[in-house]
Amino acid sequence: MTNSLTSTPVSVVLQRLLSHELASDEAAIAAVLDSPRSPWELEADQRAEMFKDVYMSVSRLGGQLLYLLARAAGARNVVEYGTSFGVSTIHLASAVRDNGGGTVITTELQEDKADTALANFSEAGVADLIELRRGDARETLAEVPCVPDLVLLDGWPDLAIDVLRVLEPNLRAGTLILIDDVTADFGRDVHGPLLAYLRDQANGYATMTLPIADGIQVAVRL
Repeated sequence: MTNSLTSTPVSVVLQRLLSHELASDEAAIAAVLDSPRSPWELEADQRAEMFKDVYMSVSRLGGQLLYLLARAAGARNVVEYGTSFGVSTIHLASAVRDNGGGTVITTELQEDKADTALANFSEAGVADLIELRRGDARETLAEVPCVPDLVLLDGWPDLAIDVLRVLEPNLRAGTLILIDDVTADFGRDVHGPLLAYLRDQANGYATMTLPIADGIQVAVRL
């Protein structure tokens, strides 16, 4: 059986992106933290500009988990909130390809990141599997042409619950919902409302936190 993560050019592009993230994100985040205004005080588009040089991608192990879960679910229709430079998107597109083909619909607010992500998709040879939508995910994901098999929420965490609610009418029983960095220290409880929503059985999910990197929440629509 094929595992596109280990094939060229996917593995080469992912290695480059993950290595560059380790080398650059610390300095980029430090520059952001020197700003006189907290990112959480800003609108989403202003935050996106502030963090335009920060990768904010899934970890190496987190990406492998995305691929494994997408393969296990037989996912062919995937929706992602938060493209950044495309690391998680490439993992998901690789799984979709190995599952027989399909589409990853992803969304990015920051224009420079969107342009770079498109170039990375092309270099990795997965551009044909990806539809990148530019803009606020609460608007760009309001309509999707398919029922998602898997949803990754990896954009601004305080907005993720709004994105989930936008997508909920399109979800089916068995749709996987994944949220990255749920145990990371953001200086405030930015994931709290979403995690409480998923844990409330009245909302129709079963969920648990996996101790991988800064925590990955896995939920299934019931």
